[in-house]
Amino acid sequence: MIENRVTALLGSRYPIVQAPMGWIARSALASAVSNAGGMGIIETSSGELDNVKSEIQRMGELTDQPFGVNIAQAFVRDPHIVDFVIDNGVKFVTTSAGDPTKYTAALKAAGLTVFHVVPTLAAALKAVDAGVDGLVVEGGEGGGFKNPRDVSLMVLLPLIASKVDVPLIAAGGITDGVSMAAAFALGAEGVQMGTRMVAALESPVHENWKAAIVSAAETDTVFLNRFSRPALRALRTERTTRLEREESVSMAEFAHITDLYFGGDLEASIALGGQVMGRIESVISVRAIIESTMSEFHATLRRLRPTP
Repeated sequence: MIENRVTALLGSRYPIVQAPMGWIARSALASAVSNAGGMGIIETSSGELDNVKSEIQRMGELTDQPFGVNIAQAFVRDPHIVDFVIDNGVKFVTTSAGDPTKYTAALKAAGLTVFHVVPTLAAALKAVDAGVDGLVVEGGEGGGFKNPRDVSLMVLLPLIASKVDVPLIAAGGITDGVSMAAAFALGAEGVQMGTRMVAALESPVHENWKAAIVSAAETDTVFLNRFSRPALRALRTERTTRLEREESVSMAEFAHITDLYFGGDLEASIALGGQVMGRIESVISVRAIIESTMSEFHATLRRLRPTP
């Protein structure tokens, strides 16, 4: 067990958070993460709030450990989502893709812990001013929706750590104990894993998508919408290689996302994922991911200690 500000706020055994990937981060995956000592998160970015609400309720049947919910403001149009999260006993929320002042006060007033996802120093300072408990610092190498002016975690994390005094969770490129130790050296007290969890045994996605992650090289992602919003980092396929050259990628490209994620057709839509897929070599259980990460994390710290 690690005792620091992140585990104290989250109530989890380990400061490892599972990213709230749309359609993927639901009860099967999130409960496995929580049961293994991490912090499972239920997504809302799919916009399927009726399904999401059922998944939040199902978490209570699958785990007695803490879990959280992400409120992706750009995709959640229901103003009652905050009330629903509060009423269902959720204690930890990450907010993203929007203004941190929108929900923070209401969530904090209800006794919830709130971390806001930030891709820049300016966004971090705004979130701290809004009263968040902590930040998820998201580097541009990570998968999913990004800031068009992406900054690597190696630059962004120590920059933000030098300017704020709230606990930081590092996101982008985290897949094992070595990358976790590096994040801690740069100022983090926790890490978030996205692509690594997509390729877990308990992940609900099709085996074709998991196999694509395992076989991908570190160069097999594309950065889309460089000159518009939202920018995206995704697996390189014939489809995304074509889209990479376009100035603006329509969100209509996600119309058949479930055919990709759950049907296995990698050309049906855009498979969001980070550069770290180039370091993922196998599909293993969530528990194995978390336990091996923690073991390697401590081994790395011991190796880096100067000998007397």
